[in-house]
Amino acid sequence: MTNIVTPTAESTETPELPIQFSDSAAIKVKQLVEEEENPALKLRVYVTGGGCSGFQYGFTFDEDVNAGDMEIEKQGVSMVIDPMSLQYLVGGIVDYTEGLEGSRFFVNNPNATTTCGCGASFSV
Repeated sequence: MTNIVTPTAESTETPELPIQFSDSAAIKVKQLVEEEENPALKLRVYVTGGGCSGFQYGFTFDEDVNAGDMEIEKQGVSMVIDPMSLQYLVGGIVDYTEGLEGSRFFVNNPNATTTCGCGASFSV
């Protein structure tokens, strides 16, 4: 079963989500999806073993939503996270930034006890 969470216009309260999808990340996903001319694309966020701190974040575009995935819709686009990865990301925020160091998606993760210098890997 897929979990789809979409804030409704009728509700003034945002549903309690295990992870947040920032406006800046959603806007960038929307821009990239439009450039690819494939409205079926979704931002897939995942955690894998590796990196200098034990786990690392991954971001890719995917057309599929697998059984058990959490799907969060915002600004007309979706972010999906598999159940194994979600357990390491609960309470976090998937965000996007542009600056002197380049542009990137990143996770502000309160569960990370240590991170590497670039913020791409973490341990819990």
